Amino acid sequence: MLVRTARRALLRPTPAISWRWISTLEGNPHIYVFPDERSLSNHLLTLLPTSPPKPELAIGSTSKLPPTPDSLVENPRFLSILHSVLSKHAYQDPYVISQAQALASTSGSSLGSGGAFFPQQRRKRGSGYGGGGGTGGDGAGGASSQGGAGGGGRGGYIHVSDQRNPPDYGRIAFPEDIFGSLEVDSEGRFVDETGNYQNSGTYRVITREGCLGLSPFLREKLVRCLRDEETKLQ
Repeated sequence: MLVRTARRALLRPTPAISWRWISTLEGNPHIYVFPDERSLSNHLLTLLPTSPPKPELAIGSTSKLPPTPDSLVENPRFLSILHSVLSKHAYQDPYVISQAQALASTSGSSLGSGGAFFPQQRRKRGSGYGGGGGTGGDGAGGASSQGGAGGGGRGGYIHVSDQRNPPDYGRIAFPEDIFGSLEVDSEGRFVDETGNYQNSGTYRVITREGCLGLSPFLREKLVRCLRDEETKLQ
């Protein structure tokens, strides 16, 4: 089944109860799917269950379900909000803190940061997709190539990465899975307290591995910010 549906009651000032169907992406129950009123053949993807949705705050619009890298048009405003939230809160994420501590440890010198502590194993990617520099050819230029620098008491950079395709231990996430990087000192502390988040410029909302997989902590922060923006638009 391409899209999983959940049924929720819609409260009205009448004794009768009607039902509203809210669709979510298969395998990602935190992303809601609504018809895009701007185009009858498209659907909006959003982290908010509000109906009708605000296109300004949607993840993007897709001409196919399930969405593909070719069918989804990313929403620049959403991406701006996403990176703003990451800049403010990524250094507080337990997953990211674990990477910072590992980078400063003796064993950290062998880590290509970018998700070594995620429990899942990376799935094989088809040839011709991804690439770039870094450990084993899995890195990229800019901030996405800085992860893994230093370690063993020297400090360096760690990646804040999408959880849809966690890299194997000691490997760097693919460029399209890297949100950005944070700077860590030799004791595993974030430089200037927040790590000075740097947008990688390579992140893609959807890849062959899935659509926008945030940690529970960061997803909660992002949804809260989107709700605040939604209130402003009303």
